[in-house]
Amino acid sequence: YVSLEPCCHFGKTPPCTDVIISKNISHVIVGCRDSYEKVNGTGIEKLKEAGIKVETGILEKECRSVNRRFFCFQEKKRPYIILKWAQTADGFIDISGRNRTKISNEFTDRLVHKWRAEEAAIFVGTNTLIKDDPALTVRLWAGKNPVRIAIDNQGKVPESSKIFDKEALTIIMNKLKNEKNENLIFYARNENESFADAFVRCLNEFKLQSVLIEGGAKMLNTFLDLGLWDEVRVITNTEMIGGVGTKAPLLKNVISIREEMILGDRIAIYKNNKNEFV
Repeated sequence: YVSLEPCCHFGKTPPCTDVIISKNISHVIVGCRDSYEKVNGTGIEKLKEAGIKVETGILEKECRSVNRRFFCFQEKKRPYIILKWAQTADGFIDISGRNRTKISNEFTDRLVHKWRAEEAAIFVGTNTLIKDDPALTVRLWAGKNPVRIAIDNQGKVPESSKIFDKEALTIIMNKLKNEKNENLIFYARNENESFADAFVRCLNEFKLQSVLIEGGAKMLNTFLDLGLWDEVRVITNTEMIGGVGTKAPLLKNVISIREEMILGDRIAIYKNNKNEFV
């Protein structure tokens, strides 16, 4: 039983079809067809030609959801994009007149680090780097650090910032230079290239199939306004009142997937109404 059609080409691994045939497996259940151009039905045909009984389309919607990052990358030619933020009960992601305010609780923080470990990349904007100096690594969960991607068009982020600590592969999108050092890549945008085009080009070039956006309100609203997103994950501290500060983005045309409570934090996950993968 496989959720995705067995491959029949040499990539990161040898062809799965060859192993299946060599082991004399007589019956294969395939959840969904692989839309990658080097597969796209040829794996299924190769198994059939070897005399193997193949059934397809079993729990197809669920299997596409499990493999949604892969399918988005293959079919939409861009990474699967997840927006995430934490907000107060009255909808503020930053509270004026205070130092950096911690909104989510310690157990929800662990969940966020689990999310980081599940995605290929994590992305923030210039203001978040300067104001919060985030490490953007996996520390409260066992898992691999995502590739850190940030935008710093004019080189305003201090060299002492944590994003330059070489703890994880880091890509800095900018308008000044293309340069590669140990674990640090400066990736220049093309002249007159839009942010969205540069962002997608960058992640596609490095074959990053998914990204978690942890930026501020301006960055999050940019993705929402462009419709360039697939999931939104909102953590609401139901016991904290902001009063005044930076308002969280407003969601429109979204479909609720699920909600759960972790102590006083409500975690709500939504999908874009144009997202056919979930």
